[in-house]
Amino acid sequence: MNIRKVLVVGAGQMGHQIAMLSALGGFETTLQDVNESALEDAATKLQKLMEKWVQKQKITENEKEVAFSRLSFKSHLESAAIEADFIIEAIIEKLDAKQELFKKLDKYAKPETILATNSSTIVNSLVASVTNRPDKVVNMHFFFPPLVMNCVEVVKSEQTSEETARITMGVSEQMNRSAVLLHKEISGFIANRILGALQREAVFLYENGYADFQDIDEICKKALHHPIGPFELMDLSGIDVGYFVMQQRFNETGDPADRPFKSIVEKVERNELGRKTGKGFYEYTNQKTKV
Repeated sequence: MNIRKVLVVGAGQMGHQIAMLSALGGFETTLQDVNESALEDAATKLQKLMEKWVQKQKITENEKEVAFSRLSFKSHLESAAIEADFIIEAIIEKLDAKQELFKKLDKYAKPETILATNSSTIVNSLVASVTNRPDKVVNMHFFFPPLVMNCVEVVKSEQTSEETARITMGVSEQMNRSAVLLHKEISGFIANRILGALQREAVFLYENGYADFQDIDEICKKALHHPIGPFELMDLSGIDVGYFVMQQRFNETGDPADRPFKSIVEKVERNELGRKTGKGFYEYTNQKTKV
């Protein structure tokens, strides 16, 4: 299948950067979101990011202009989905919202169009079940921030076809991202399961008074050579994102150990979601971090 037109649904912190990767990779790309202000914000952010890339000589001014000529913004889902050869969903990490969207995408998109979910933990079979094309549904998990992190987890379900997996790997590589294929589904995939184990232990130690979160971060950076600590990473990714991931896993397993942590629940209730709200475990003022 010749992939020419890519649709990214959701203009949030993941979606707008995935759309830029797609345009830079040579695909005619549409970024869709029902919120017009989200699309305007995404366009502004991408212009600033690409200007920085030009200044740092990552790309030329001409390459930037060509990429933006391939990128369009739409609020209407049906008209955006009709022409797409490949669709990447990048909306909120809630199963019911994703299932509702995939029902619509299955209705609007061409029968041969591949539907990929950027979910960081929800296996694609759970959204494929509401479509008539489970063989063309796949996980395509980019890491935050997509324009920086050079990795994509491509995950097959039992029904995902080999062709779908092969095409998705190819699309990832054309976006200049290293793609790794998982042949079996598991909630959280590889990176987030390993990361989740680290974060669970870090929060356990913090909530039980063994050390302050700042000191746990410091130990991870100095002793384990991690670029940032687990609490800094939760602030960067969005504490609400971590909350939704844990809540989804608990819904699937029923295991009390998978419930969102008390401190995470409290942060979400206070809308202290990390960098995007100016406060999480740390406070953020003028791009500087304060404890």
